[in-house]
Amino acid sequence: MAKNKIRKLTRVGDARSMSVVIPAEIIAALAWREHQRLIVRKIAGAVVIRDARTKKNINRDIR
Repeated sequence: MAKNKIRKLTRVGDARSMSVVIPAEIIAALAWREHQRLIVRKIAGAVVIRDARTKKNINRDIR
């Protein structure tokens, strides 16, 4: 994993969207791909990003 765990929040496109860069090794460990659907949820003091468990993803896990 990356030693530098601090990331900057940057503005993207219009003034309402923000982004943060997630290190490639974390994305690879989660087996996430570009354009994958994710669920972003706000909880007390944090943000949770999870895989949107679609039928296609569920079938992939069964194999």
